[in-house]
Amino acid sequence: MASHSRRRPLRERRTALVFAVAVAAVGVLLSLVVALRPDSEPNAVRAAAEPAANRPSTPRTTPERKPAPKPKPKPSKASPTPTAATPSARPSPTSAPRSSPRQASGTAPLAGRIQPQVTYKGVATHYDAADGDGACLFGPSPDLMVAAMNHTDYETSKACGAYILVRAGNGASVTVRVTNECPLPCAPGQLDLSKEAFAKLAGLSAGRIPITWSLLSPSTSDTVSIRYKSGSSRHWCGIQALGHRNPLARLEIRTGSGWSRLTRTEYNYFLSPDGTGCGGPLRLTDIYGEQLTVDGVAIRPDAVQPTRVQFARH
Repeated sequence: MASHSRRRPLRERRTALVFAVAVAAVGVLLSLVVALRPDSEPNAVRAAAEPAANRPSTPRTTPERKPAPKPKPKPSKASPTPTAATPSARPSPTSAPRSSPRQASGTAPLAGRIQPQVTYKGVATHYDAADGDGACLFGPSPDLMVAAMNHTDYETSKACGAYILVRAGNGASVTVRVTNECPLPCAPGQLDLSKEAFAKLAGLSAGRIPITWSLLSPSTSDTVSIRYKSGSSRHWCGIQALGHRNPLARLEIRTGSGWSRLTRTEYNYFLSPDGTGCGGPLRLTDIYGEQLTVDGVAIRPDAVQPTRVQFARH
């Protein structure tokens, strides 16, 4: 018995082939449409794969920066910055690097830089005082506990004859009398002591030591003396007071119209340029304002003439 053939007829095969081609064409068209879309996946992948140099540059908006604050300078260790709540303190004579005299309750209205009841801070050095004489022209002295005052505090010989109590940091002290001037660069507050006086405070090898010092009004049995300078006469004279307990502020001569103040020199004499008052009554005033009147002192150049008066102790 003949078997039936399994092959399709030719017409059916052609129809199937056409259908398959049509389906394939539609698929190709759909692929092309999808590929040509601007936001399609293939375009996005290609853009991500392109180098950055080929991409169009997009301007960035940079936020504005504020300048960094400048650091505040640190206060130095030597000069701490005071707080606003702390008023600036005035330096006292003991804390100041230089001698700064201060009025002491009005007890010495005629005092200059060196005031009583005030402690000054400085340094002590030493020199060979020889016979104790110096710029004050007091002459030789058997007592060599003397000092040369620094130029500033010497104050045109106003310190001459002042008694000073000097203290060292080790507790030692000595009393000296100002008979000389220590010229610059001796600093304000500095005392140049005789070697004998310095040795009471420290060994001479120390050379320079810190000290404090203050004005004294010592006890004494001596009285004030007067001396006329060499060359003095009725036409010109220089007058000097010696042995006064307290620093001398003024020396006056009597004239027809009253007392006239004489000018003081750096060598510790008071001058009358035209001789007015020479050989007449004198009036001495110390820094505390006490006045002593002296009569009967003749013009005897270079002679030390004792009086019977002395200033009170303070």
